[in-house]
Amino acid sequence: MRLTAVLASCTLGLACGAATALHAQEEPPAAVARELQELRRQLESQSFVLGQLQKKIDDVLWFDRVGDVARIDKVYIPTVPAPKQAETYGISNARHPFRIWSYVFVPRRAEPAGRRPLVLLPHGGVHGDFDTYYTHVVRELLEEGYVVVAPEYRGSTGYGREYWEAIDYGGLEVDDVVAARDWAVAALDSVDPARVGILGWSHGGLISLMASFFHPEKFQAAYAGVPVSDLVARMGYSTDSYRRLFSAPYHVGKTANEAVDEYRRRSPVTHAAKLKIPLLVHTSTNDRDVNVVEVQSLIAALKAAGKDFEHKVYEDAPGGHSFNRMDYPLAHESRVEVYGFLARYLKR
Repeated sequence: MRLTAVLASCTLGLACGAATALHAQEEPPAAVARELQELRRQLESQSFVLGQLQKKIDDVLWFDRVGDVARIDKVYIPTVPAPKQAETYGISNARHPFRIWSYVFVPRRAEPAGRRPLVLLPHGGVHGDFDTYYTHVVRELLEEGYVVVAPEYRGSTGYGREYWEAIDYGGLEVDDVVAARDWAVAALDSVDPARVGILGWSHGGLISLMASFFHPEKFQAAYAGVPVSDLVARMGYSTDSYRRLFSAPYHVGKTANEAVDEYRRRSPVTHAAKLKIPLLVHTSTNDRDVNVVEVQSLIAALKAAGKDFEHKVYEDAPGGHSFNRMDYPLAHESRVEVYGFLARYLKR
């Protein structure tokens, strides 16, 4: 019996070994790769869910941070089509505008006679969003008497994958912001359509420049802080991970090396000659995000085009890229300059 048991055990062991070997053959590297791809897809989906949850939390925080000085709303408005969306029911993209969310802040204090000036405030960051990082800026603008509209243009984080992948940096996102401006002057009785400004920092600075360059009839003044100004140069000194955000299939789809003209088209420096309204530009020599070289190129292009504008290059301002969005004396001094500039054209 012992010999039989030993033989049976050996047979079973061989069978198990064979089964293991067979299983290994059924799970080649391609199968493992598919499983990893599925796990990656699930993780990406969860990241979008998390982003939506974070956005809802931040929406509540806005009421906590500025609700004492502002009537707050968040509106859902149509803009211009997203050309890469999948068509449904035979309805072409040209017939179906993209839809964005936009924050609206109206001062609570007693309104003076007549309507208030309006300021558009597009956020910065690739796939960024308008979060409470901008609390003090919004409070100060409200104190200045402005209605503030902050569009969550296509590509913003917090609204799911389709919204995120509709990104069009330096392109259709600018139309989204202009559409938010048009909505505000049409829908808000408190807004004076003849006194509209736009200001933004970093990527928001790029949008401020492009909107004012291409739609000077819609804005009376523009501010661009540490603005992304030259995407060709930017792709040259940025990281590979940053470059991949632009060459992704749902975005530009090509690198700057493969599509120089497309990246130039999306760069404010290319369109400097279009400036027709008052403009103030700020930058700092120690900016580790938007290198000062980009903004210096913009300044040079504006000067070469004979444009009348204001600018200041700060020397190693504390905070670098964020220097005048922070809370210390120089930052406040710089923002006072911004508000004084806007007031000259929007509070007449």
